[in-house]
Amino acid sequence: MDYLKLFENIIKKHSFLCVGLDSDIEKIPAFLHTEKDPVFEFNKRIIDATHQYAVAYKPNIAFYECYGVKGWTSLESTVRYIKINYPDLFVIADAKRGDIGNTSKMYAKTFLENLPFDAITVAPYMGEDSITPFLSYNDKWVVLLALTSNKGADDFQYHDEDGIKLFERVLSVSQTWGTINNMMYVVGATRAETLRDIRKIVPDHFLLVPGVGAQGGSLEDVARFGMNDKCGLLVNSSRGIIFADNTENFDKVAGEKAKEIQVEMERHLAERKLI
Repeated sequence: MDYLKLFENIIKKHSFLCVGLDSDIEKIPAFLHTEKDPVFEFNKRIIDATHQYAVAYKPNIAFYECYGVKGWTSLESTVRYIKINYPDLFVIADAKRGDIGNTSKMYAKTFLENLPFDAITVAPYMGEDSITPFLSYNDKWVVLLALTSNKGADDFQYHDEDGIKLFERVLSVSQTWGTINNMMYVVGATRAETLRDIRKIVPDHFLLVPGVGAQGGSLEDVARFGMNDKCGLLVNSSRGIIFADNTENFDKVAGEKAKEIQVEMERHLAERKLI
């Protein structure tokens, strides 16, 4: 899926919502534990209830690989279910990989070849040769960690040298590695005011913005500071949607929460005259 196709889906659905599938088995409704694959059943029902309001899904790999083969089975079943039933949806492996070339090549093979993900989150700390293997796949994306929303981001990401912060250097240098068609950036919603400066460096790239909802980020601020003339945003919400209810109606409630966000996104798109 290229840049324009992603933008077309946003316009078609009046939404730039990414639903995070941080599917912690300890938090899913208890009645699902009798299923053969409780996590996949949970994900399936969440996806069926929210797909009309979302343009992307983002399974957090940690919640799957911690259970070994069973977890990988749940993950693969989830991704293939999306691709078979809702092929227009963009699916991101939130894996945060990043290592020397040969290792990165194997990580890329895992998520972009053997599993049908459209994109993978990657840490840029080890530089260009750790990123290049992920960019060798046509119609696949690297989502580079630029500015995260956790407290520890202050330890390194805001380090200033000669007036240039580390996250700003990541944004500037990495643009020579990829294009707007295969690279986007993670920018946390809880630091939405920085999006104005980020857009001066990467005006056209898509930004994946986690932290809206349960983490306290403001969709209003993200849209105001981060939206460009092709929207340029995928805003992720996880817990605020998937764990909004713990009863047998959890999927219905998740759909309602997703719709609430989509309606607000529709307003922002309309204000920018994109729809």
